[in-house]
Amino acid sequence: QVQLVESGGGLVQPGGSLRLSCAASGRTFSNYGMGWFRQAPGKEREFAAAVSRSGGSTRYADSVKGRFTISRDNAKNTVYLQMNSLKPEDTAAYYCAAGSFLGDDYISTRQSRYAYWGQGTQVTVSS
Repeated sequence: QVQLVESGGGLVQPGGSLRLSCAASGRTFSNYGMGWFRQAPGKEREFAAAVSRSGGSTRYADSVKGRFTISRDNAKNTVYLQMNSLKPEDTAAYYCAAGSFLGDDYISTRQSRYAYWGQGTQVTVSS
């Protein structure tokens, strides 16, 4: 089992920044690819960003590319999502997820490939 706990959400004005953290425990963190997904009110959960287990590869949804940066610190068992230039449409509950994939640089954007999920942290972008 892998336990994931997100933090760092909150209320921010448009154009502002937030950094989300996801702390993992239970099994060897560096064995898992990590992803951030988000779910806006009334919408389905969608992919936002992912990082390979080595940290060497990343992928972003087109809607966040150039504004969000995913990173991980395997020594601290933590994955981060730096969010800049936030827009009202970024308002959502953000979830981190862990998946066991073959290959140090493999990434998946598919929710079904992630076996472990955190409880989510709310991000609200509003003036």
